[in-house]
Amino acid sequence: MSLEIEGLTEFQKDLLDVAQNKLPKETFKIMRKLGSKARTKVARSARSKVKKKTGNYHKGFKRGKVFKDGEGKYVVRVINSQPHAHLIEYGHKQVTKNGRNIGFVPGKNVLGSGIADFDNSGIFEEEILNWLDDLLESGDL
Repeated sequence: MSLEIEGLTEFQKDLLDVAQNKLPKETFKIMRKLGSKARTKVARSARSKVKKKTGNYHKGFKRGKVFKDGEGKYVVRVINSQPHAHLIEYGHKQVTKNGRNIGFVPGKNVLGSGIADFDNSGIFEEEILNWLDDLLESGDL
């Protein structure tokens, strides 16, 4: 899932490109901040979707490191580090103690829907605009 920046003028897009090229450390900082906000949004979504409180599933949401992908875009991941998170995310077989298959538990798609909620909330664009304004006011650009 990727986040697309909408609502920026051409000047703001050009300014964003200049800021990414001229101030990569500042870009890493803002991406870490946005990744943490996305993690919070995903964790809230998970708490509303997954009601069962057995295990440490809700404590496992983490923000990954910021890096540049093959296309030169800055990327930060939100993951769940618990060993059973993929079962909740994608679904799993339900089996008895002797190994007989009795059904399938569908996945909840927590990460996908949480990131979509974050994308639709407008937090990403608002933070980027505030960051660009702060860079212009400080004279770094």
